[in-house]
Amino acid sequence: MLDVGDGNAVYWEVSGNPAGRPVVFLHGGPGGGTGPKHRRLFDPERYRIVLLDQRNCGRSTPHAGRHDTELAANTTWHLVADLERLRAHLDIERWLVFGGSWGSALALAYAETHPDVVTGLILRGIFTLRPAELDWFYEGGAAAVHPEAWERFLAPVPTEQRRPGGLVDAYARLLADPDPAVHGPAAVAWATWEANGVTLLPRPELVAEFARPEYALAFARIENHYFVHDGWFEPEQLLRDAHRVAHIPTVIVQGRYDMCTPATTAWDLHRALPDAEYVLVDDAGHAFDEPGILAALLAATDRFAES
Repeated sequence: MLDVGDGNAVYWEVSGNPAGRPVVFLHGGPGGGTGPKHRRLFDPERYRIVLLDQRNCGRSTPHAGRHDTELAANTTWHLVADLERLRAHLDIERWLVFGGSWGSALALAYAETHPDVVTGLILRGIFTLRPAELDWFYEGGAAAVHPEAWERFLAPVPTEQRRPGGLVDAYARLLADPDPAVHGPAAVAWATWEANGVTLLPRPELVAEFARPEYALAFARIENHYFVHDGWFEPEQLLRDAHRVAHIPTVIVQGRYDMCTPATTAWDLHRALPDAEYVLVDDAGHAFDEPGILAALLAATDRFAES
C-alpha cells in the first residue's frame, strides 16, 4: 500500500523479472481494479510488471463501495500524481505504460504530462471522455444496438428525469442518495449496462461479476464522478496535446464493434499520432481478452520486450 495523501492508500504489486523492462498497467473504469489476469499480458521473464488499483477501488482504501467514502480527492490529476509517486517509490527511471479503456485516457494524460519517463505506450479501446463519447454510451446511442439492456439501465431513473443528455446527471443523484434501496439498484444497473456492452458476444458471467453490490457501487460511483466532470479535461485535451507524445513508440489496438468506446476515437488518436501502429480488430468489441484483441496486445508487449 502506498500512502498518496488525502487519506488514500493505493494498492500496488510487482511481479516478473526484477531486472526486466518496467511496465505499468492502468486498468479501466475508472473504478475497475486489477487482477491476476492482467499480469498475463506481459512475459514475466522479460518484464518487471507493475499493477496498481487506482484510488478508492480494487484493494485501495478507502473503498468507494462504502457509500460514505468521499471522492473529492479522486480526479485524473490525482491519479497522474499517484503514478509519479509510485514510479519514484519503486526507483524506476522510465517505464512502458499500458492502458485500456479509461486506462488509455489515463495513460495519455500521464504521458502528455510526463513524456520523459515513458518509453512506450500500448493503448486499447481508446477513450478520451469527450462529450460525444459519453453521450454515445450513457445517453442513448448504444441503445440502438442493445435495446433490452438499455431498458434495464433506464429502469432506476424516474420517468421525468429521462431527458436526452440528462442521464449521467440523473444517475449522479441516484448514486448520491444515502438510501441503499436507491443507490444500490442504481449502481448495479449502471455497472451491468457497461458489462453487457464490453464484449462482442454475450458473457453472462462477466455481467454477474459486475453486479456484485460492493463492486458495482464503487465502479458506478467513480465512473459517474469522472463523467459528470468530463474527466477534469479541457475540451479535446488528450487529442489536442497528443503532439507531446509523438516521439514515443505507440501501439493502438481497437475492436471494430466496440460499443463502449467506438472506433472513431481510436481513429482520431491515430490521426493525431500518424506514426503510431494502429491495429483494428474486425471481429471484436471492447474487452481486452477477446481473442483478436488479446493476440494484438500480446504481440505488442512481446515486441516492446525485445526493443
